[in-house]
Amino acid sequence: MNSVHDSMTRQGLVRPQEGRILGGVCAGLARRFGLDPWITRLLFVLVLLAIPGSQILVYPVLWILMPAEKPAYVTAYPPAV
Repeated sequence: MNSVHDSMTRQGLVRPQEGRILGGVCAGLARRFGLDPWITRLLFVLVLLAIPGSQILVYPVLWILMPAEKPAYVTAYPPAV
């Protein structure tokens, strides 16, 4: 059980640097739940049509609350001679 909690803590719920369209909220949710970002965006629009206005409030709140993904730094080593 602890390994599941540790895994979820390491994975986190973040807005990725790549694959964003607006703020990265749908891409972050898709990554977290193992879905394609376009499926998440489609579900977002469908729910917007079913319950008008709800996502207009939810998306900005998640955009503020979800941290941006930290950029991965690559150390460049000089070529071996």
